[in-house]
Amino acid sequence: MTTVFRLAPDVAGAFPDTLIAVVTATGLRGREPWPATTAALEELEARLADGSWSPADENDPRIEAWHAVYRAFGTNPRRIRPSVDALGRRLAKKGSLPRINPAVDSYNAVSVRHGLPAGAFDLDQVTGVVEIRYADGSESFTPLGEPGTVETPKPGEVIYTDTTDVLTRHWNHRDAHRTRVTEDSTRVAFVLETVAAARDEQLLKTAAGDLQALLQPHCDSSTVHYLSPAHPDATA
Repeated sequence: MTTVFRLAPDVAGAFPDTLIAVVTATGLRGREPWPATTAALEELEARLADGSWSPADENDPRIEAWHAVYRAFGTNPRRIRPSVDALGRRLAKKGSLPRINPAVDSYNAVSVRHGLPAGAFDLDQVTGVVEIRYADGSESFTPLGEPGTVETPKPGEVIYTDTTDVLTRHWNHRDAHRTRVTEDSTRVAFVLETVAAARDEQLLKTAAGDLQALLQPHCDSSTVHYLSPAHPDATA
């Protein structure tokens, strides 16, 4: 069973330096210990505590690029922050990252380490093609952790969507409840994103490799595909 990811032509045209890594894992085992992920989280927290590292903030070019993109599609990035920005701010404030489950913890660690937004979808809950496109105002979105809530993205907002409803709002600000990754998810697509590929392509590829290294001991197989304006479709 495969899932197609597609970057819509108008989004690709508006943001021509977009590059998205789609890292898939099948046969995922989320209920066993993931010692390398635990160590990665603890290392980041220790380096933050001793002052040898800090997460990218809004003065960092990687975050600035996302703020510019958010403003371009009509979202205030200081009110509704790109995921990596929000996660880094939380880490800087609390001194620790949340512990959700090993798969989610893995992409959070990679996201803040490299200053790139990351997310994930349980592919067994996804219907049809996953498209990154502009909302038209007719879509519905149920936020992660709020199964009784339904929101309507505003026209022109960049969303991930499948044939059922919206998977993420504001490109990467918030994931949907339906396709959330749990410790029982066995077929997952992780996404890592940049909108400044001319500068950050190698950073993105390094991050995808780091994520694969955390996943591979705990899944049957893993692959990486890349979406870009030149290659707008990938089969995961």
